[in-house]
Amino acid sequence: MPSAQYTEPPYRVIAAEIRSRIVSGDLRPGDRVPSIRAIAQRWGVAIATATKVTAALRDEGLVEANVGSGTVVSPQAGRQRAPTTHGAAPTARGAETPDQELLRLRILRTAIELADADGLQALTMRRLAARLDLGPMSLYRHVTGKEELLMQMADLVFGDLSLPEEGPQGWRAKLELVARQQWRLCRRHLWLPHVVSFTRPVLVPNMMAHTEWTLRALDGLDLPMDVRLQETLTLHALVVTIGLSRADEAQAERNTGMTLNRWSETQRSHRRELLASGRFPLLATISDDTAPDLDVLFEYGLERHLDGCAALVGGRRGSSAAPA
Repeated sequence: MPSAQYTEPPYRVIAAEIRSRIVSGDLRPGDRVPSIRAIAQRWGVAIATATKVTAALRDEGLVEANVGSGTVVSPQAGRQRAPTTHGAAPTARGAETPDQELLRLRILRTAIELADADGLQALTMRRLAARLDLGPMSLYRHVTGKEELLMQMADLVFGDLSLPEEGPQGWRAKLELVARQQWRLCRRHLWLPHVVSFTRPVLVPNMMAHTEWTLRALDGLDLPMDVRLQETLTLHALVVTIGLSRADEAQAERNTGMTLNRWSETQRSHRRELLASGRFPLLATISDDTAPDLDVLFEYGLERHLDGCAALVGGRRGSSAAPA
């Protein structure tokens, strides 16, 4: 599947700079932080972007509004400052000690549990830190912010999938295997389709391994690498697109407290009124008693997509075998 989306928007870049000043002690509890207007002027961004900077820092528990003083560093920020040893800088990611690596994995697994249970909207750095009984600033020794957290979460769950070295015989069986594995992953982690990106990927090993495996499944078909890549991305897009529908439905149910079947019942009379108008004679022949089954839709889409790929492969072989 494509790599996780990890392109830092401007507000996160600015928030990270202010956060680093708080972590280093340059800004101490009670000190004023740049106002929304000051952020907009200093960094040359819109007021809306500057507002998001302050909101992000507030959500992390680093700043708070103080009547008469504006936005200041919150008292707990001093207690949350990540400790260092004898003034040394935090250990680099590539040189983490075993204990640090275990803590990083614990952070990621806990974040995954929260996102699985309540969706990405409910996953904040503050809530994650509270679940782990850590100060929010301790998290930044392991991830630079929520965007990187999501990237590492996605990579970790892809690492939980085990693709066979060779796989079943035949390119079609191989593509069915990888697509169904990824579909099960999206069903297990409904937030995952919202994290992956086709246009702004980054290099994360477990997700790259899935793309590499899919490309290798097309060996021997006399397809140029650019065609193989397009096939790989299109197959992944099928999984992600239907996975997004499942994720959005889960979020809608959380927001409304209404299941899909119950929602469909509330729409039944209006739907029947539209169909009775005679404007939609083909739609009127379809039963409206059940909600769409996304598993059935996935299987149908997968089979039809692979039929198209088979036609492409057969056509290219036929062309290569034809006399000049």
